[in-house]
Amino acid sequence: MPKFLYLVLIAVTFASCSEYQKALKSEDTKVKYELAERLYKEGKFKKSSRLFEQVVPRYRGKPQGERVTFLYARSLFEIEQFIVSGYQFERFVRSYPKSDSIQSAAFYEAKSYYMESPRYSIDQRETIKAINKLQAFINNYPDSRFLDNANAMVDELTTKVEKKAYEIAKQYNTISDYKSSIKAVENFLSDYPGTSFREDAMFLKLDAMYNLATKSFATLMEGRYNEAASAYRTLVKFYPESKYREKADEIMASITEELAKFSK
Repeated sequence: MPKFLYLVLIAVTFASCSEYQKALKSEDTKVKYELAERLYKEGKFKKSSRLFEQVVPRYRGKPQGERVTFLYARSLFEIEQFIVSGYQFERFVRSYPKSDSIQSAAFYEAKSYYMESPRYSIDQRETIKAINKLQAFINNYPDSRFLDNANAMVDELTTKVEKKAYEIAKQYNTISDYKSSIKAVENFLSDYPGTSFREDAMFLKLDAMYNLATKSFATLMEGRYNEAASAYRTLVKFYPESKYREKADEIMASITEELAKFSK
């Protein structure tokens, strides 16, 4: 870069920073607002959010309040301050229910919660909250241009919650707490009948029931092997080409062998 252009760039950057610092300290609301909006349009969301934060209270109840509140919430979203942006979008929805931006605000409110959803292995209360927000948006705005995105996010988050529940049941089996594993699987299948983990859960139930039977007192073994056999039949009925079929068949062969001992 030629030296002259480099010096010009430094001068422009310095002037811009100086203008921003002056606006932050200024008592002139109009100066703050105009610069905040310009910075927002330039994609400088961190700086714009700081200025919007200062002017939002001053425009509350005024005609400009609607636009200022929306741009403040959106700038917070852009800098990934999702907890605060969710709150600000929610506030916008309550304050300006007739706004032309109401759908956008409601969508970004829900998306803010979506962005805060943790990985599946963490407690999923925030994920469930995000699902509820997104579902409320879908119900309220069934013709929205954001509908496909909202549905996709609900599907993603629902899968995450399901995976968490399935992994809990699987963990019980891993630590040999077979009764808890069976109960967790049954609850899982009841709570999420259309889950993508249905086949996995059915095999897990078979495996846990078989393991429980093998560890049982002699007086309980026959009944529990029969329950495991029933779990096997359910699995192959719904998934005759199951990815677990080979392992399930091995378990069933062992169950059949054990049950034969009780008929002698």
